[in-house]
Order: sequence, then structure tokens, then C-alpha cells
Amino acid sequence: MSAATRLRQAWGRRGPLAALLWPLSLLYRLLTALHRLPYRIGLRRAVRLPVPVVVVGNVIAGGAGKTPVTLAVVRHLRAAGWRPGVISRGYGRATDDCRAVLPTSRAADVGDEPLLIAREAGVPVFVARRRADAGRALLAAHPETDILVCDDGLQHLALARDVEICVFNDEGLGNGWLLPAGPLREPWPRAVDLVLHAGRAPGGPAPQFALERTLADHAVDASGRQVPLDALRGARLHALAAIARPQDFFAMLRAQGLTLAHTEALPDHCDFSSWLRSTDKGYSLICTEKDAVKLWPAHPDALAVPLRLTIAPAFFAALDARLASLSSPRH
Repeated sequence: MSAATRLRQAWGRRGPLAALLWPLSLLYRLLTALHRLPYRIGLRRAVRLPVPVVVVGNVIAGGAGKTPVTLAVVRHLRAAGWRPGVISRGYGRATDDCRAVLPTSRAADVGDEPLLIAREAGVPVFVARRRADAGRALLAAHPETDILVCDDGLQHLALARDVEICVFNDEGLGNGWLLPAGPLREPWPRAVDLVLHAGRAPGGPAPQFALERTLADHAVDASGRQVPLDALRGARLHALAAIARPQDFFAMLRAQGLTLAHTEALPDHCDFSSWLRSTDKGYSLICTEKDAVKLWPAHPDALAVPLRLTIAPAFFAALDARLASLSSPRH
């Protein structure tokens, strides 16, 4: 068992390892408070962009499903008549500048999640270390954009936001302690506008809505060819995942009736530059959509299984109401 897996398991309860790390969580709490202090007392000001900004983020370490929620929010906004754009830091990329993300971009240059969004959402996407820079560049290049969705960035205080959406996976708050004794990046509850949770509701004053994550009934290769999952039952599959919680993906594949001859968990945002595929040609490679955007240039036969979210309509109604209540509506 890896150290990362052992630590994640420790975050589920207040056991010996978590208790041993608890004093360090007090230091982390202090550092978090110091990070917020200049904004609280007015020494630093968040940048206000000329269009509404919706931030989709989380307060737990590791994957909470922010990017699928971002895609769902963007699709809803488009259907409601908005003209959205997406901004992100582009975590895991080798570059550090501000740039547009095109469907033809390389994940190494723009980040795997922004590239996935650019390919799936069909809206302008820009990345920059400072999200406000990404927002300015996107609005300059696409002046028709009238709302921005920020993928991640709940703790990026330099960007002012109009709506905050906090996403929780099925592990919820874990043991409720801050890093490294627990999974929390900041104390909970904290002020947000809307909460989406895959497991138990985390509590707090914000309206909370359940979401369900399931796999699509098909996989797709680089050419867009769809393969029903039913057709893969009994096949020799090598399942690969470079995400925060790879075991979740493997479990979801097995729940679809697939037999995984091999599973390979790699670090989140792994760029696959040094990854070597098995020389055994008898295995079909199956992966997540996020991994596929990095695998397909070299392995176009890799099968990506899309993730599907089911979100209560009441969530989107609450989002619409929050946007309609802005003091200076721009739509």
C-alpha cells in the first residue's frame, strides 16, 4: 500500500495516524488564516471582472468531481441563453503563461482538465496562473462572452466571484480535520452559495443538493468510435487511471460487469511521458476521459469511458435564481 493510499485511509477517521498529524493541522490552519488576512483587512483586493464569475471548487484534497460539474454548469448556462467561457489555472501543465485552450492543444501545454473542457463544452477556455489574467484574455478574445466559469479556484482569493459552488465526493468531510491530519483545505462550514455532494450532505448554511456519478454505457476511442460496454464484457482489459481516486474508476468499471485483468493507478495529472504500455497486444486499454486526452496522441485505440452526472433540477434552479439576484445583472 502506498503512502498516499495509507494517508487517504487515515483521513476517514480520527485514528492514530490522523491524531499524530493533528498538531501539523494547527499550523496549516494558521497558514490558511494568514493567506486570507490581507483580503479581510483590505491590504489586497480581489480582481473584479466585468462579467459574472461562477467558481466551482472544493474544500477537500483530491478529486471531488469539479470538472464534470463545471461541464454540467456550462451546458446549463448555454441552454439558458448565456454565452459562457471557462478559466482555469491548468494544473499539471509544463507552461506557466496565459493562453487559449483549443481542442487541438496538448495537455502538457494547457492541462488535462482544461483540454477536456475545451473538447467537450465547445466554449472558449483560457488558462493562467492568475485566473483574472485568464479571464481578461478570454474576454478580449471573445467579447461576446457574458459569464465565466472558473474550474477550481475556491481558495484563489485574488479573483472576485459572484457564485461559489462547493463539490463533495462520497467521502464527504472525512474525519473533519484539516490537512495533513484530514482532507480539508480549510475549515468547514464556510460561506458558499451552493453545495453539491455525492455522499452524505456535509452540513452548513448553504443550500445542498445531491449528485450521482455513473459511467456511460459506452466507451470511445480517439476517432470518436463508440464501443458499448456490453461488448467489452469478457474482454481482457487493462484499466488505467491517473486521477485522484483511481480505485473509484476501477470499481465503477467492475460494477458495469467488466473484468479487469490489470489495473494501473498513476499519480493525478500524470503526463504519461515516461509511461510504457504493456507489450502484450491481447489487452484493450480502458481509461478515464481525462487520461484519454493525454493517451490518444500515442495510443489512439485507448477506450475512454465518459462519466455521467445526475444533478437535481433544483440545483440549476437555485443557480439561476442566484444569478438573477446579482445587483447588476448583465444578462
